[in-house]
Amino acid sequence: MELLKQMCNIFAPAGDEGKMKSFILDYVNTHKKEWKAEPKIIEGDGFQDCIILVFGKPTTAIFAHMDSIAFTVKYDRELVKVGGPRIKHNYPLWGEDSQGPIECEMSVPEGSKKAYYKFDREIDRGTQLVFKSDFRTSDDFVQSCYLDNRLGCYNALKVAETLENGIICFSCYEETGGGSVGYLGKYIYETYGVRQALISDITWITDGVKHGKGVAISMRDRGIPRRSYLNKIIALAKESNIPFQLEVEDAGGSDGNQLQASPYPFDWCFIGAAEDNVHTPDEKVHKNDIQAMTDLYKYLMEKL
Repeated sequence: MELLKQMCNIFAPAGDEGKMKSFILDYVNTHKKEWKAEPKIIEGDGFQDCIILVFGKPTTAIFAHMDSIAFTVKYDRELVKVGGPRIKHNYPLWGEDSQGPIECEMSVPEGSKKAYYKFDREIDRGTQLVFKSDFRTSDDFVQSCYLDNRLGCYNALKVAETLENGIICFSCYEETGGGSVGYLGKYIYETYGVRQALISDITWITDGVKHGKGVAISMRDRGIPRRSYLNKIIALAKESNIPFQLEVEDAGGSDGNQLQASPYPFDWCFIGAAEDNVHTPDEKVHKNDIQAMTDLYKYLMEKL
């Protein structure tokens, strides 16, 4: 889990994904010659901080968002949410401003819905702060902030090791409603004719989705994937004998929603391990579900 641990410690809140982009590019360039197929790397000004990896003759794309939830320093020590992080008194935060590195704590007055920072000086207005990582593993679980979605990116990089034909898109801005998937989808549809996708992201432990029961295939959340494509995914998952669970929710969203809102005829399905303690420093995922996630992605990318 060393790779995942490194990724959970990288500062990459929504809108400031540059460090994660650099990490992934370095990792790909270091390891690509060890992979079954060497990808074409597409990135640069026209793609902002996103990365596209193209393997062979692709028919399906994996989307994994690099950004995390965070907080922005407002006025009078107040913190504004980036995405939907949970707030709690004394949560550890870190970042950097013009005056230097910052390690501080969150302050939530009793009965208040607002969060503030506790630090020995004023932090520059507009500074982004993220949860401080405390990466823990046990026989069964891994626990840290930002498993959503460093684990989705980790999964994509593990799939890349054996991928012969396919595309992996590392996207930005997902935690704040999207913004990069539209042009990524446009590029891969118009350049490669790819119009089906898997969303490598992390979902929630709920009444119907449990730890250790396999990767979750989402039949719907706020978005609804096309049923014929969903049925094909489920049939392949059954054929694979890899453990999986079916998820049905009425809230939540992902890069899949942005693909559905694009002017391109994409089919998509969210497939990911489920976590407890969502959007906190203590997100928790079962190791068997991580393995099932990677195994199912490898199988689907061969069959779709």
